[in-house]
Formats: sequence, structure tokens, C-alpha cells
Amino acid sequence: MLFPDDGITKADRPDHPDRLIFDLDPPGDDFASVRAAALLLRESLEQLRLPSAVMATGSRGLHVLVPLDRSESFDDVRAFAADVAGLLAAGHPGSLTTEVRKEAREKRLYLDIQRNAYAQTAVAPFAVRARPGAPVAAPVSWTEVEDGDIGARSFTLRDISARLEDNPWQDAFRRGRSLGGARRRLDRLR
Repeated sequence: MLFPDDGITKADRPDHPDRLIFDLDPPGDDFASVRAAALLLRESLEQLRLPSAVMATGSRGLHVLVPLDRSESFDDVRAFAADVAGLLAAGHPGSLTTEVRKEAREKRLYLDIQRNAYAQTAVAPFAVRARPGAPVAAPVSWTEVEDGDIGARSFTLRDISARLEDNPWQDAFRRGRSLGGARRRLDRLR
């Protein structure tokens, strides 16, 4: 099951997200930089004691997601994501940026936190993308990212059925987290 039925009606609090999303957007088709950024981000999230899951977007990058317990507003989640991305970019200014304007990115990977605003969209798992070859956004494992076994367009409409049967996100969203403790740890790191 992709998203387990936890008995919570998600529509009851539409202004409180159940996940935080980092969209890793490379300046071109350089997937090695996406993998490196994803691993740095995972390490940062682990320092903050936040679990994460990763998804190939079917386009050019990866999404790194953190399951949330829906106790925070979109504004608070986005502010937290901006702080994490800002700290990571400051530590790696030659390769990462939080600059929204493409001209200001200078061939650096963009740590996009814009998906965390109310009414913003993000590609859904198993969505077919409008690109040649019909790539599909698909959950992947951190081991696949570490080993370099995947790319942003590794899965297509022709072969996605195997991924549906062996879903790396099987238990990733069973328990959402509060950002309270992570925010305090992040403040100590800054």
C-alpha cells in the first residue's frame, strides 16, 4: 500500500501538511549532483532526527520528503524547510543554492522548498510525466541513491509495475513527526 490508511481524515486540516518536500532541481541533466545533494540533505535531516524518503521525479531531480504529524501550518513547515535548505546551501556554496531566480543560481543545484506553500503542487508518486519515453515519478530507496542505481527517469510506464509490487515507501509514512525538536536542534546548529 502506498499510503497506509491511518484512520485520519486528511481533509479535516487542509492547512496542516502531512509531509515536507525538498525538490532537488539541477541546473541541467547532471544527476550526480542531485544524488550528492540528496545524500547531504538526508545527513542533515538525520542530524535533526527526522526520517526521510526519496522519490525520482520522472523529470530531472529527486524529491526528499519528511513525514509530518500535521501539527504545523504550511507557513511554519515552509519556514523550517527554508532554514534547513539555507544552512545546507551555506555549507556548500559552490554546488547548492536557494536562489529562486535561475540567473542567480550559476550552475548550482537549487534546493527548492516552494512545494511547501499552501496550494502548491508536487508530482505525485507513480505519476506519468509528459516527457519522451513516458517516465514515471517513483519512490526509491536510499540504497539506490547511494549506489547510483537510479536516475530521475529510471522508471517508465513500461516497467513501473515491478516498483508497485516492491515499494520502498512501504513503511515510510506510517508515523509523521513534529518539527518542534528538529527546530530546536536546527537552531543550535546555526
